[in-house]
Amino acid sequence: MRPEAGRKNKVILALILAGIMLFNSGCGITDALSSLRDRFAGQKVQDVKSPGETPINLVPEQPAKAVETTKVVLYFADGGGQFLVAEEREIPKVVGIGRSTIEHLIMGPKPGSALLPTIPFGTQLKDINIKPDGLAIVDFSKELVANHIGGRAAQELTIYSIVNTLTQFPGVDRVQFRVEGQNVAKIGAVTVAPVMTRKDNIIGTR
Repeated sequence: MRPEAGRKNKVILALILAGIMLFNSGCGITDALSSLRDRFAGQKVQDVKSPGETPINLVPEQPAKAVETTKVVLYFADGGGQFLVAEEREIPKVVGIGRSTIEHLIMGPKPGSALLPTIPFGTQLKDINIKPDGLAIVDFSKELVANHIGGRAAQELTIYSIVNTLTQFPGVDRVQFRVEGQNVAKIGAVTVAPVMTRKDNIIGTR
């Protein structure tokens, strides 16, 4: 064989081998891209969304459950701070209705009302216990006394707003006051021991 023919054969063989390698390499890339495509195709439709697009909620929304309510009477001070005025309010009906009612009393009158709150700012209801014999024991935080504006008339309005609000319920006829878990004899100048009963002549009209 001539040297030139040998060189030609080697070149042809090298081209054939390169072609085979290129073909195999191309198949590998194709397989990788196909695998990647199949992986994306298997994703859930809601996982692929345009930027800013809100996901579609496939679970139907449940209608809001109606809250059962009950009407109670809260006693606040009139605009001049002379007597109590009844405010009827509809609140959620719960097992501890006495506690819920006093908590609404602490919140104060409705927005825009001409009535004045009777419970000093910052006061919290720590506990309430209604006994089977009709005694309601209410325990308030120290702010009931410490944050009070003072004056016997204002103190009476505070005390009887609580007593009259609680005694609207058939199961309550007497109220015992506690502050920070301790029985108290007086709130300001007003004696509250041993118990307080309802006082209707302090209730006026608007």
